[in-house]
Amino acid sequence: MKEDLLLLDPEALNACVSCGLCLPHCPTYRVTGDERMSPRGRIALMRSVGTNEFDPTAEWIHSMDTCVQCRGCETACPSSVPFGDLIGDTKKALSGIRKLPLAVRGGLFILDKPLLLAGVTFFIGSLQKLGFLRNSSYIPADVPLFRRGIKTDHSSDDPVLFTGCVMEAWTPWVHSAAIKTLNFFGVNVSLSGKKVGCCGALHEHSGLRSVSERIAEKVVEGIPGKGPILVNSAGCGAMMKEYGKLLKTDKAKKFSERVFDVHEWIAKNHELPDKIEKKEHLVVQDPCHLRHAQKSHQFVREVLSPFAELIELPDEGLCCGAGGAFSVSQKQLSTEIRGLKSKALVEAMGEGEKLRVVSANPGCVTHLQAEGFEIKHPLEVVAEYVTEMNGTNEMNKFDE
Repeated sequence: MKEDLLLLDPEALNACVSCGLCLPHCPTYRVTGDERMSPRGRIALMRSVGTNEFDPTAEWIHSMDTCVQCRGCETACPSSVPFGDLIGDTKKALSGIRKLPLAVRGGLFILDKPLLLAGVTFFIGSLQKLGFLRNSSYIPADVPLFRRGIKTDHSSDDPVLFTGCVMEAWTPWVHSAAIKTLNFFGVNVSLSGKKVGCCGALHEHSGLRSVSERIAEKVVEGIPGKGPILVNSAGCGAMMKEYGKLLKTDKAKKFSERVFDVHEWIAKNHELPDKIEKKEHLVVQDPCHLRHAQKSHQFVREVLSPFAELIELPDEGLCCGAGGAFSVSQKQLSTEIRGLKSKALVEAMGEGEKLRVVSANPGCVTHLQAEGFEIKHPLEVVAEYVTEMNGTNEMNKFDE
């Protein structure tokens, strides 16, 4: 622990001037008012490991474990403190001295094992049909019992749609909507599929650096070529864009250069349709790893704007509290943070209004659905409209 923590970049630590501009953008500080739960406070605690005699207390560990890793502080910081790197390296060091909660360890063990994930998916889907797990903060409703193949017509030169692990198993309709949208723009895609599987984001956020490196190497090897890799999960996209930094190889760096959020790629490479006359009002909720990590949230708006009037939230991109495994490991904090987001959503909708919400990350969608909001992936909404424009209601891209 001592040696690993001493490897934190002193220059990065010293870049923080304790100005406090990050505090309003830190969800854990917002709900607790505790300086130890803020980026500034956590950096101060990181600096305290400067001697070989340092022995982290339970309080110190709790401060680090309760970081959502939303990186909202990075966007707010005038000194460009790389807090994501600092907390990531700290959690890596912590993995050697404390165990993650059993539920988190079990979930992470399953994610990169397709057969085991399929079995768990069948079990969850069966429970949901019996009326259980219908309003979970981390398991979407209507999980399919079986993983069904998605039909695409493509060539080896087409872009690759990254399908991931849980998203492919639990919310495959989002991939169907992405394919429908891309087809509308004349784009065929191949799929990464279960052989490539998980991206390793949740393992990395949990401090399991060696596991995330192994998974990243598998993904890089599993999607060869030079064409674009399109990702419709903000967390996966942020992770894959940082494979070069994680693996420190030229091959990984070139791979990361191929990765695009799907909205980003559509907006940059295709002419969007004219605005339709009758447009519904949609509330846009930015996933943290799209807004703060990838800084690509504006492309969601570009892709949606022909089809809907967009309503912005008044919270400047504050985290919703999902945070990958955070909603499992820190359930109370996660729920309190979600309360702030819920208030912002209600305020944005206006009194008595019940509007649909869009968010480009499955974790955010599931987390907020548990509060009763009707929330979709942006491409689900786009697919509805392009289907109508094409004069067909046929949206099912699955093999029967």
